[in-house]
Amino acid sequence: MPKKSKYIDISERKLLLRVFDITVIIVSISIAFFYTSFNYIKVNNNLAYLWFLVLAVYYLLFGEVFQLYNLKISSNGFTVVRSTLITAFVTTIFYVFSPYITPSLPENRLQIVAFFLMLSVPVILWRFLYIRILFSPKYFKTIIVVGHTSVIDRLTELKPFTSLHNIPAYVSNETIEGLQNFHDVTSVDLRKLIKMYPAITEIVISTSGFSTDVVKEINKQLITLFEKGINIKSFETYYEEVTDRIPKEYLTDKFYKEINFSKNEENSFYLFVRRITEIIIATIGLLLLVSVLPLIIIGNLLGNRGPLFYVQERVGFKGDIFKIIKLRSMVKNAESNGAVWAEKNDKRITFFGKFLRRTRLDESPQFFNVLKGDMSIIGPRPERPEFVNELEKDIPFYVIRHIVRPGLTGWAQVNYPYANSFEEQETKLRYDLYYIKERNAFLDFKILIKTITTVLFFRGQ
Repeated sequence: MPKKSKYIDISERKLLLRVFDITVIIVSISIAFFYTSFNYIKVNNNLAYLWFLVLAVYYLLFGEVFQLYNLKISSNGFTVVRSTLITAFVTTIFYVFSPYITPSLPENRLQIVAFFLMLSVPVILWRFLYIRILFSPKYFKTIIVVGHTSVIDRLTELKPFTSLHNIPAYVSNETIEGLQNFHDVTSVDLRKLIKMYPAITEIVISTSGFSTDVVKEINKQLITLFEKGINIKSFETYYEEVTDRIPKEYLTDKFYKEINFSKNEENSFYLFVRRITEIIIATIGLLLLVSVLPLIIIGNLLGNRGPLFYVQERVGFKGDIFKIIKLRSMVKNAESNGAVWAEKNDKRITFFGKFLRRTRLDESPQFFNVLKGDMSIIGPRPERPEFVNELEKDIPFYVIRHIVRPGLTGWAQVNYPYANSFEEQETKLRYDLYYIKERNAFLDFKILIKTITTVLFFRGQ
């Protein structure tokens, strides 16, 4: 079998960015200490390991918050500079004011400026090298796609798929505009095709829409290729990996084969730690809300003119109805003609209400619902009974999202903020079901980070 070309996968790219960011920072600080007058972090001190560890934790944490490890942002020079400078600035502020675990503040305050430059300039330079050298087709994964034209069209529309993969050939029932080297599924020999394109490391396949005879012949060839080390993935598995949501194909009468509770649903330790964390976060959230409430009241008087709070019924755990508390962001009697889905640039939202929504402050009173146990911090967003009744008729699997407690924020919420049609609601559902299926502490943390990013960059709607 021909030797395969090397490529850098998505997970490997993210790890590479993190490792090299920290490495270039530590190397820069060490060089500055030994060859210049920089001495804020004394590299030869016995505590240097602790100081570097704290620095790495801060930088990686804030880098995640400010999207420094988002591959789309990492491929653009302007966004790299912006995210790096913000991450370096916030890291510097937290680092210099962390008593006991970081060095004492230097008498010469210019040392802090130099520290900031060492957290930003070397990283920016290395990131430009990454864009120029490693973010090139030479290091993209090379795959062959086998499937019906409708399936391949869906796959090639995915941005993570098209931006980090080479597709030298495809196998289908018809030609597809934008793709080269078509091979007819009824006569193709995949083994010869692999020899024609030795860089191929993976085959993504869907047999949906093909005849039984064609499927049998393809399977025979795949067994031979699998034995020779070619990785083979179903379209559904690959789609889930790339999009972080389940594919439509899982929503059938055999849904139970693919959609199951995460194993953590039976993990008592995970559930206990999760609940304790929720209580702590909800308590802090309510205290912060109380501290800024005077300013919110003034803003409401000037830009909302009406009641500050309002109560609304929502469908919760196992379909039970409960009442959530929100800061009012729409005009009074906004739904005098009946319930209507909120949408982007909704005209019913007041001037001050736009601020409340963009900062997600309008949702903050729901920390009280979290303390009561009606909601979790993370989970599918609870919908109104009127909407749920409609959605259950058009999307029979919609009720599955009620098997976990609804959340203040969620996987669908941070990936697909607003949905005002049944098709969009189905897409959000597939994000929610992905969360239910994969639920774990790391995914919860990822959602919290994405939520913080949404608040900091005013991306709420």
